Amino acid sequence: MKQLVQGIKDGSPIGIGYLSVSFTFGLAAVSSGLRWWEALLMSMMNLTSAGQFAGLTVMTAAGTYIEMAVSQFVINLRYALMSISLSQKVDSRFRAGKKMILGFAVTDEIFAVAMSRSGEVGSRYFLGLAALPYLGWTLGTLAGAVLGNILPQSVSDALGLAIYGMFIAIVIPEMKKDRNIMKMVILAVLMSCCIYYIPLFGHISQGFAIIICAVAASAVGAVFFPIETGEQERQERTERETEPETTGLQKRKARGIQEGKR
Repeated sequence: MKQLVQGIKDGSPIGIGYLSVSFTFGLAAVSSGLRWWEALLMSMMNLTSAGQFAGLTVMTAAGTYIEMAVSQFVINLRYALMSISLSQKVDSRFRAGKKMILGFAVTDEIFAVAMSRSGEVGSRYFLGLAALPYLGWTLGTLAGAVLGNILPQSVSDALGLAIYGMFIAIVIPEMKKDRNIMKMVILAVLMSCCIYYIPLFGHISQGFAIIICAVAASAVGAVFFPIETGEQERQERTERETEPETTGLQKRKARGIQEGKR
């Protein structure tokens, strides 16, 4: 139960951010000709902002099923890499059935929070972590589809920037804790800028650009700044937990020796 509550607490900022971002999607979906319930159904069955906006573009342009499949595969391929990485961090009770169900909720922000958690990730914690983001995404879409026309265009456009601020708020604290993470983030940003601004890489799609930057930065970090895991990590954690008790015992022994000398 504690893991579930902690997951809900950690996921609440993501849910708030998703609420504003999905509001923009709901507004765009209705403006493109979808009914409010169709926009809501899209968000209930998907949890990917870039994929949904791309799918909406394909539908608006009367694209084919093949175009839809290819665009979604390319844009959302990064989630496969995230899921593979996250599967190495979950505990032994997080079995295949739960992975298949809860894997639906793997997003950039949820992945970042789950991976930054110390220790293993349990199914209850991940369920709590994904609950509010899912509700925020669906309710925000509903609000945007039903009430979006009330807001000025400038406000609607501003809501679309919320997801970037939310992701920065997740990454920055980890960069402050570990300089190596800061180096990898800077490397990924530089690579992303090169792919975006250099004409030679203009044919690379946004989805593949994210995959290339993430894999390359992670590979450099794994080679030059490896993180100890497994048995060594558990041993270090045990030593940190027992250190206060050991220190207190040593102080009591030293105090007894001094009293004995007196």
